[in-house]
Amino acid sequence: MKEYKNKTSQELNKMIADKREVLRHFRFGSAGAKTKNVKLAKTTKKEIARMMTEISLQKHAK
Repeated sequence: MKEYKNKTSQELNKMIADKREVLRHFRFGSAGAKTKNVKLAKTTKKEIARMMTEISLQKHAK
């Protein structure tokens, strides 16, 4: 969470969009083949949640 505290809401939103794109590629890319990193989806979802939590905390702190 430390790396997200110094970011603005706009930067976090851009990072969320990038992570969602990675997650989308992972889901549809792995539909027919075995993947090497099976934990990628779980870790990406957790990172998105952490970013969204930081945005929420910044919004409520104002």
